[in-house]
Parts: sequence; structure tokens; C-alpha cells
Amino acid sequence: MPHTVEWKVRLHLFEEEGSTKARVVLDTGTTVLTGHGTAHRNPVDADVPEIGEELAAGRALHDLGRQLVEVAERDIEHAGAPATARRARPETGWPL
Repeated sequence: MPHTVEWKVRLHLFEEEGSTKARVVLDTGTTVLTGHGTAHRNPVDADVPEIGEELAAGRALHDLGRQLVEVAERDIEHAGAPATARRARPETGWPL
């Protein structure tokens, strides 16, 4: 059976004193998840905002992806499937 859904994703980037912060918000229509990421520029490095934006956005998306996998794993377990071995994952982004 064909199934099509649309999820909305908004990415916000903020520049503050040599740091770039990113927040990515996913709205599935029933769930809203938020990922965070940050990038800091070393004062001796050239000021290239695109690099900080790419790093912060990538880290925020990685954080969001981690959350999606965790939600899916919980849903699988609640559906009665056997629990899978969970691997330790490094934390990314801002504390939630």
C-alpha cells in the first residue's frame, strides 16, 4: 500500500561572538523534535562564516538524527519486537 507523508524541517542559524549555533526543528504533524549544534571559531582562524554554519548545522542534524533513531527503537520495542543491543552513542549538540 503506498504511503506518503510530509515532514517539515526548519533550520535556524545564529552567530554570536565567534560561535555559530544551529537549531533544527522537525515537525511530523504528531511529533516535534529539536536538534542543536554549535561551532566555535578559533580567534587565529580566518573568519569564514560558511564553515561555522556548515559545522553547526551538521551537528544539529546529527543530533536530530540520533533522536529519531531513539524514537524508532522505542517504537519497535513497544510494538513487541525483541530489544536490539544498544550501542553507546556519543552525545552531540547542546544538553537537552
